[in-house]
Amino acid sequence: VQLQASGGGLVQAGGSLRLSCAASGRTFSNYNMGWSRQAPGKEREFVTAMRWSGSTSYADAVKGRFTCSRDNAKNMVYLQMNSLKPEDTAVYFCAATTSVVVTTPGRYGHWGQGTLVTVSS
Repeated sequence: VQLQASGGGLVQAGGSLRLSCAASGRTFSNYNMGWSRQAPGKEREFVTAMRWSGSTSYADAVKGRFTCSRDNAKNMVYLQMNSLKPEDTAVYFCAATTSVVVTTPGRYGHWGQGTLVTVSS
């Protein structure tokens, strides 16, 4: 599966953004889809994931503010980000995995190119 993320940009603290990830391939619905992020000088970290079953997982740092969703008919995954904070500034990547472990970036075998989110204070 090939992935392409979009929707990043500059937003003020407290604002919202919605990231989109377009996936190619007819087996999209079989994958667990996730979002990770990488801030300058930091390691890539897990943000959220939605399994093929529809269940979701969230990092504590984004719980209650971010929502992951997917549309299998359109081969799309979305990340709705509300109440953004300057510490959310990072390049956001969408990724796909068949692993049951979805909270570890290293378990994802397919990655999009990333989209930059900058939150100003």
